[in-house]
Amino acid sequence: MKRVSLKMTNSNGFHFIPNLMLVVFLSVIIGSCSNDDDQSPSLITDISQDIKNIIYFKGDEKATTVLITVPGGPSTEFATDVVDDFAPVINPKGILNVTVHQAQTLNPDIVATNDITLDQANAFNTESIEMLSKVVRYFKDQGRTVYVAGFSFGAFVTQDLIAKKGIASADKYLIISGRLDMNDVIWQGAAEGRNGFFDNGLTPIVEEDPDPSVLERNLNRISAGFSLNRYTQLFNAFSDLSNITYIYGAMDQAVGSLSQNEVQFLTSKNSNIIAGPGDHGTTLQNFLVQGFKEAFGIDLEE
Repeated sequence: MKRVSLKMTNSNGFHFIPNLMLVVFLSVIIGSCSNDDDQSPSLITDISQDIKNIIYFKGDEKATTVLITVPGGPSTEFATDVVDDFAPVINPKGILNVTVHQAQTLNPDIVATNDITLDQANAFNTESIEMLSKVVRYFKDQGRTVYVAGFSFGAFVTQDLIAKKGIASADKYLIISGRLDMNDVIWQGAAEGRNGFFDNGLTPIVEEDPDPSVLERNLNRISAGFSLNRYTQLFNAFSDLSNITYIYGAMDQAVGSLSQNEVQFLTSKNSNIIAGPGDHGTTLQNFLVQGFKEAFGIDLEE
């Protein structure tokens, strides 16, 4: 079993095979305009500069539907490739594709040289959620439809957005290869800068020594700051989670398979669940198209 840190992927993008246009590498959607009237709502304008300062985007600035992708990681590199890869293949066209800076991509120095504490990691994560929320709220306030898709590490970020800002923050969510309640031994090891993985998607294993790289130790702590949360408890205040589509793999070596309790919780809240037998990467490959279709009613062009 290849060891995979809770720092779930070093790549931020998708790489499409030409004749399929949908095989992906680890990391990351979009919504259809159901209104036949192609006139933009009166509030929609070109994106303001303060929002442009914290996003990367492609598409019509006045599009009525916005897809926000929260990629894998964490990383200090801004994941512009998730937008570049998705923009040509989503259908219908005319969607504004966006990804948002996180604290450590906007200012990589905060994790580059000195070990941070878990409290500092939590503070940085709060900054990341506030930036993501600001962007979501900006587009929603203009009357646009907003979809959020989170993958791997981005799944945890998306869950934290929901927990802190409410299930109605965005219109719909697609979450792939995340966990609601991460095993304690995994996030505790990550908080100490140690790498962890799951044998057969079930048995958590943590390396004895911290990662030799200060950057990697700190990125593990960034991950721990999200994965220490018990999202089954934080989401329990929401009576309905039917606008969430959740995809997981039984053999996920990076975050583990959802537990029976996690699945039962999502079922009790009316979430749409798609389960597969694969690992972290093949789950994304095998169910990305289905996830887009079921979550957002969107087809990916082949």
